[in-house]
Amino acid sequence: TGETALDIVAYAAHMAALLGAHIIKVKPPTADLEQAEAKKAYESARIDASTLAKRVGHVVQSVFNGRRLVVFSGGTTKGLDDLYAECRAIRDGGGTGSIIGRNTFQRPKADALAMLDTIIKIYQGKA
Repeated sequence: TGETALDIVAYAAHMAALLGAHIIKVKPPTADLEQAEAKKAYESARIDASTLAKRVGHVVQSVFNGRRLVVFSGGTTKGLDDLYAECRAIRDGGGTGSIIGRNTFQRPKADALAMLDTIIKIYQGKA
């Protein structure tokens, strides 16, 4: 869980931005906090980690207050409802997009194309 803890993902994204990256790919963060000192800081600052959208927003904020593009890896193959919910949360948190290769290529072509069409509409705010 450490690699997907909110403090770790936000710090990794921040470091990538400091190193000059303009497009940053990270895993969707969980509400876990890995480092004890970070936990104290997050609790003191009352950083809301209650939803994926809030956590994505925090990661986006960590890259020069959203001045860099942040895309989120898709992970394991998911059902469509879960995949669409994740895309909406990423969009609502200010993320730039999703890496969804496995979720596309492990489906029949017609199903994958329909899924991608829906995901595009989600990121356009039309679904």
